[in-house]
Amino acid sequence: MNKNRTKMRSAFTLMELMIVIVILGLLSALVLPNIMGKAEDAKQRLVCIQMKNIDEALKSFKFDNGMYPETEDGLKALLSNPDEQKYKNYANGGYLDGINLPIDPWKNHYIYLNEDDGVELISLGADGKEEGKDNNKDITLRACNKQ
Repeated sequence: MNKNRTKMRSAFTLMELMIVIVILGLLSALVLPNIMGKAEDAKQRLVCIQMKNIDEALKSFKFDNGMYPETEDGLKALLSNPDEQKYKNYANGGYLDGINLPIDPWKNHYIYLNEDDGVELISLGADGKEEGKDNNKDITLRACNKQ
C-alpha cells in the first residue's frame, strides 16, 4: 500500500502546475517592464559616454590642426586625413582606435556638425529619426555635457 502512495505523489498535479504558471506570469508582469526600461536608460547613458570619447578625439584633432574637421569631412577625419593641405599636422594613425567609426547602441552613425560655436554630435535615438520623445528622443553632446 505504501508503494501505491509513493507512485501517486511522484508527479505534480495539474492544479499545482497551473498555480506555478500563474505565479510566474504575475512575477514577469511586475519585473519585465522595469528591466526593459533600464535597458533603454543604459543605452542612452552609453551614447553620452561614446560622444564624450569622440569629443576628446575631436579636441585632439583641433589641438594638432588648429581647427575642428569641417562638417563635410565628418567624423571620418578622425580615422584618416581627408585633406593633407588643410590638416597639415594630422596625427599618425588618426585620433580614434580601430578602422570603423563608432555607432550608437541602435546601430546608427553619429551625426557630426561643425558649428560657429563649436561642434555638435547627435544620435537620433532608438527610432533613428529626427525629433522623437522618450526612448526615441535625439541625444546631443551638449545635453550629455549638462548631465
